[in-house]
Amino acid sequence: MNSPSLAARRRRLDWPLIAWLTVIWMLLWSGLTWGNLISGVVVAVILCLAFPLPSVDLALRLRPRGILRLAGYLLVDMVTSSVVVTRHALTGRRRPAAVLRVPLRCRTDLMIAATAVAVSSVPGGALVEVNAATATLYLHVSDADDPATAPRSRRDVWRLEALVVRAFGTREEIARIAADPDPSSPTGKESGS
Repeated sequence: MNSPSLAARRRRLDWPLIAWLTVIWMLLWSGLTWGNLISGVVVAVILCLAFPLPSVDLALRLRPRGILRLAGYLLVDMVTSSVVVTRHALTGRRRPAAVLRVPLRCRTDLMIAATAVAVSSVPGGALVEVNAATATLYLHVSDADDPATAPRSRRDVWRLEALVVRAFGTREEIARIAADPDPSSPTGKESGS
């Protein structure tokens, strides 16, 4: 039998989880004291023994060069997007908006979530919905009357997805994003406002 028994899972302690629970305990009790530290460790160990969590393989790989590229791209994109959003706000011109469907190439929940967080962290990148079952993001975009908006927005999301996967993904996910994005995806506006 490959799966560990319940007794074996109860004996295994997850020390990073215990440390995290201890920190939360100390924050709840307003500070770092020896009493809070010791009682926090005791409570965390009891919780881990009473409610053992199944082991989870996050399939997360940390690639320092990829992380630096992602951070640099996000920094430049945040500055650029902030300038564009500010310019749009100051001009006061009403811009037609739409919801854009962007199918992703990565399929794991972790990479889909990381891509969604990266997209929504940039000013102007308003994420409307994430459909993990189909690996699809729905974005709110402005300037929907410009025919170049939808393809440009999709390319931006796919580039961000590639950077996220190259920073944190497995070899299989990196191979998956090497393929061209879905050329059969719709041209853009699924609903307008």
